[in-house]
Amino acid sequence: MLNKRIRIIRSYLADERGNVESAMVIIPLLVLLLIGAQLIVTTNMRSLDMAITQSHASQQAITGVLYATDEVIDLNSPDAFERIRILVTHKSRAIPQLLPNFISLMSGIPRIDVSGIAVMEKLP
Repeated sequence: MLNKRIRIIRSYLADERGNVESAMVIIPLLVLLLIGAQLIVTTNMRSLDMAITQSHASQQAITGVLYATDEVIDLNSPDAFERIRILVTHKSRAIPQLLPNFISLMSGIPRIDVSGIAVMEKLP
């Protein structure tokens, strides 16, 4: 009786029927899940970087602190006594890759590049 149960358990464990079919379904689903997660992470990182870069641009425009990567654009003003200056800041960051080499196959270098723009205040 015990030997019969052991044989049934061994034959059940040795039977690999369905494993190949399961792998053929689970691997594409896992890749699809990782692609979706990659898109969500990238979109959220870009939104966060845009908000942070815009905040830094506004803060730098008010305080007058400039960095080497910042651009200042002088615009012609209808008022002869006032200069309009626009500050453009840039931020670039690498995207974390959940699916190795997926982004680099499609677009090359996986980076997020954002810019922040603000009107510079006159300093007293």
